[in-house]
Amino acid sequence: QLQASGGGLVQAGDSLRLSCAASGRTFSNIATAWFRQGPGKEREFVAAISRSSGSTYYTDSVKGRFTISRDNAKATMNLQMNSLKPEDTAVYYCAADRRLLTYARTVYSYEYWGQGTQVTVSS
Repeated sequence: QLQASGGGLVQAGDSLRLSCAASGRTFSNIATAWFRQGPGKEREFVAAISRSSGSTYYTDSVKGRFTISRDNAKATMNLQMNSLKPEDTAVYYCAADRRLLTYARTVYSYEYWGQGTQVTVSS
């Protein structure tokens, strides 16, 4: 199971840190990622991190502003979001999959999902 937290209402330019806590499996053996779904939009890939934290991947719109990290000992994954923009407004979901060797950008590639946490950025 995945539990996402840390969302909120902020102003443009502010920062937020999302967290995702995992339970039930050996965290180091699963691939993890963040997705988001804005109003009236499809769920989209935001960032992913390899099992060993050696590699990170980002969608172009968040590169340089967001940083994904994970702590396998604590079974947690984080998304540090800086310089937030109104277009970052969305429900953010953490996702995990035990089959992926690296990562994937598609929703259907992940078998486990958190409940989502709302991020609202006002202009």
